[in-house]
Amino acid sequence: MDRRKFLKAGAVGAVAAPLATPAIAQDKRQWKMVTAWPKNLPGPGVAAQMLADRITALSGGRIEVKLFAAGELVPGRGVFDAVSEGTAELYHAVPAYWGSKSKGILLFGSQPFGLRADEQVGWMVHGGGQELYDEMYGRFAIKPFLCGNSGPQWGGWFRTEINSPEDLKGLKFRTTGLASEMASKMGMAAEAMGGPQMFQALQTGALDAGEFIGPWTDSALGYQQVAKNYYWPGVGEPSSAEECGVNMNVYNDLPDDLKQAVAFACESLYNPVWTEYTTKHALALKKLVAEDGVQVRKFPDEVIAAMGKAAAEVIDELRQDEDELVRRIVESFVAYRDLVGGYMTYADNGQMNARAAVMGY
Repeated sequence: MDRRKFLKAGAVGAVAAPLATPAIAQDKRQWKMVTAWPKNLPGPGVAAQMLADRITALSGGRIEVKLFAAGELVPGRGVFDAVSEGTAELYHAVPAYWGSKSKGILLFGSQPFGLRADEQVGWMVHGGGQELYDEMYGRFAIKPFLCGNSGPQWGGWFRTEINSPEDLKGLKFRTTGLASEMASKMGMAAEAMGGPQMFQALQTGALDAGEFIGPWTDSALGYQQVAKNYYWPGVGEPSSAEECGVNMNVYNDLPDDLKQAVAFACESLYNPVWTEYTTKHALALKKLVAEDGVQVRKFPDEVIAAMGKAAAEVIDELRQDEDELVRRIVESFVAYRDLVGGYMTYADNGQMNARAAVMGY
C-alpha cells in the first residue's frame, strides 16, 4: 500500500461557512459528512465511506451523504466543532480526540486497561452507557452513535528497544485520549497528531515512538519504514470505538423512519468494521514481519505493571472530577468493566488461553 495516497488529504483545509439548515428538496436531504481521516485510509477512512453509503442506502436516497475527508472542508480535529456549530451535518471520528471538551468523553472510545470491542458496545447497550453518551454530547448539540471499532490497538512503533519503565521516561510519544495521560504519568512526553504527521515526526526524529491503530492501518502509513520495533499489548487502548456524530437540530428534524435509518446504519456497521480490522490486521502483520523486517516485541511485565499503576491514577482523578456527569460516566464504566471482566476470566479468557495451548493441531 502506497502511503502517499493518504497524505494529500491530510493538509488543513479552510472551514466552510455554517449552514442554517441542510438542503432539502422533495423530501431529499443532502448531508455533508466530515471525517478525521484521509480519504479511504485503510481502517477508519474506509469505514467512514461505508457509513456514508449505508445511510444513503437505508434512507432510500432521502438522505444523500457526501463524504469530505480531513482537510477538504475542515481539519480532521475540527469535525466535532463543525457538526456542533452546523457547518456540516455529521462527522466520523473517535471519542479519543475530544478530551479538550470533557475528559468524560474519552471513556466512550477507549480506556487504558479498559473494555474490549464487544464489552464497549455491551456497556453502551446494556450498562447505561448510551444514556450517558447522549447526555454528554447533548451539551454540544450532537447526537452520538458508535459505528465501528478497531479492536485491540498496538503498543506502538519504537525506534529503540524497551526493557524497563525507565526506558520510557523522556520519550516523545504519539498517542491520544486517556492513553496520553497514562503515558505522561510514566514520564513520557505525549504528543497528539494525525497518522500521516506521525510518520513525518518519526522520520525526522521529532518523535521517538508512537501508536496509531494496528498493522493494517499502520502499514499503509509506512511506519515500518522508520521504526522497526512494534510492541504489544496495546494496553492504552484495548479497543477504540469509532463514532458518528449528527447535528442535534438536523437529527431532531428527521421523521422517525429516517432517524431509525441513521441509527441502524451506525449500529449495523459495528461488527463488520471490527471484524474487517481483525482480519486485515492479521494479514498485514504477517507481511510486516516476513517482508519488512519488523520486530514484534512484547512489553516486559514490569513495564505493563507500571502502565497499570499509571492507568489507575488516571481513573482515580476522573472519579474526583469537578463535573458531576464525568463522575457518573466513570463510575458506570468501572462497574461494567468489573462485572464483565470477572466473567471473562472464565469465559473468553479461559477459552482463548485453552485454544492457544493447543494451536497447531
